Amino acid sequence: MLDESLLDTPEALAEADRRALLRGAAEAGARVRTAARHAAEAGVHDLKPDGRPRAILIAGPGAAATCVADLLGTLAGASSPVTRLAPTGVAPAAGALRWELPGWAGSVDLLLITTPDGTEPGLSLLAEQAYRRGCTVVAVAPPRSPLTEAVDGAHGLFVPMATAPYEHDEPLAASAPGVLWALLTPLLAILDRTGLLSAPPEALEKVADRLDQVAERCGPAVATYSNPAKTLASELADSLPVIWTEGTSAGPAGRRFAAALAELAGRPALVSELPEALAEHNALLAGPLAANADPDDFFRDRVDEAPALHARVVLLRDRPIGGLTAAPTARDLALSHDTPISELEPEEGGELETLAELIAMTDFAAVYLALASGA
Repeated sequence: MLDESLLDTPEALAEADRRALLRGAAEAGARVRTAARHAAEAGVHDLKPDGRPRAILIAGPGAAATCVADLLGTLAGASSPVTRLAPTGVAPAAGALRWELPGWAGSVDLLLITTPDGTEPGLSLLAEQAYRRGCTVVAVAPPRSPLTEAVDGAHGLFVPMATAPYEHDEPLAASAPGVLWALLTPLLAILDRTGLLSAPPEALEKVADRLDQVAERCGPAVATYSNPAKTLASELADSLPVIWTEGTSAGPAGRRFAAALAELAGRPALVSELPEALAEHNALLAGPLAANADPDDFFRDRVDEAPALHARVVLLRDRPIGGLTAAPTARDLALSHDTPISELEPEEGGELETLAELIAMTDFAAVYLALASGA
């Protein structure tokens, strides 16, 4: 059950936030600036690549690496394939995970290692394997971690991860807002230098500014009625989020939202892109999860029962209404099944800025849902 009174009590939110998730979301803009500075100090802007890499290989544990690969693949487009190297192992523990380069990887490929831990022996072995194959290696990880020496031995580039003092007390959640921006920002700067995407320093500063603006609108001191993140968290209470995305950048933002809901708030969610989502989820909205579905006796006593789980559509869009869009059809489909719908759309700006706004708003919503539901 969601404790809605907690959402409008900043002191109670702070007390419940034992993992510093809300603080990480609020400081996302500052994290981007710190990470960009770390990248510059590591020499990223002085790099003179011989040309574009044939492929970008991304390795790292957990949802953070998955999201980074998804975002970079979307932003790079068809200019260069981005592939995440999925780990193998018997447990999701640093010592149990292993990564392998594909057989075709060689000197024209770029390996990006991204981890909020840095103690994984498998990533150190991967860096050594990449060096033997001739791959260029770049890593973003906590400073003075074992991975630092492995990357140095592979003659690669190591960028210290931008961390906060309060994050050193316990292991970081892979979906924590601060983790994403600390890992993603240096890699954006790297791929800007290779010409795979456009993320110059001034663009990253605009991203940081947009994240600051979202923090002002969605911060804990802003009441629920005027706070879009708190409002979304309240709307998703006792609901199954069915996340529909429209627009290129909204896709990874929606998948990121689903991952954050699962890891931070312990909530399942479904995600799909429009217009295909309309066919994929039509039967779902018409089935037992529909808002008007109740197969049991209507007159039974429900006082001591938990509320039934019903679907709620969350529409994420990264472009304004108008032109070729499936949004009106999506609204009609949801309403025809008595399914409520929530919509988020960023303000105008560059692709990186609008993507950052969608991620930041849904991150805040996932954190509020986690805190108010005691996750």
